Amino acid sequence: MIAYVKGILTTIEDDSIMIETSGIGYEVLCANPFHFQQHLNKEVKIHTYHYIREDNQLLFGFRKKEDKQLFAQLLNVSGIGPKGALAILGTVSVPEFAAAVEQEDEKYLTRFPGVGKKTARQMILDLKGKLIVWLPDEDHEQTLFNQEEVTSSEKRARVNEALEALKALGYTEKELKFVHVELNNSKAVNVDDYVRQGLQLLMKA
Repeated sequence: MIAYVKGILTTIEDDSIMIETSGIGYEVLCANPFHFQQHLNKEVKIHTYHYIREDNQLLFGFRKKEDKQLFAQLLNVSGIGPKGALAILGTVSVPEFAAAVEQEDEKYLTRFPGVGKKTARQMILDLKGKLIVWLPDEDHEQTLFNQEEVTSSEKRARVNEALEALKALGYTEKELKFVHVELNNSKAVNVDDYVRQGLQLLMKA
């Protein structure tokens, strides 16, 4: 089992990144590869899930260990394969997903690509009680927000980076204009949060 890959990020594609280490290039499939744009040609450490089947072997990569752990949990749900699990992780944070499962919010869960009512109910049945360690702590999140001061120029740069990531996923300039306005009014503090909010807005449109 390959738990992580550490090396030089050499290439970013629409659905994967390439990491070179010890003369070997590892292709790693990711939910949002362009999140790694700032690390291009630099050393990175990617948490990986080694997906093995009789006729196929794939590496899926994640920035955070909890993303990898949730991916593994999703693969245990009947009706969800690796592509479906990756699509879910590309549009939501782990705490948000955990909260939706614990609250049995089927309407929220059916917003993810390829997830209907039957699959949403199966996720609740299979995962409820197993994700509580990741439930959001509102007081903790508020404290973190208060501690990080973001200037106007930093906010613009982060919003623009998020928009570039969304554009790389295939969304049009027209669609992104609406998202741009909403993100400018957002209280998010990092690029990942802007991308997630943008995807949620586009899913609603």
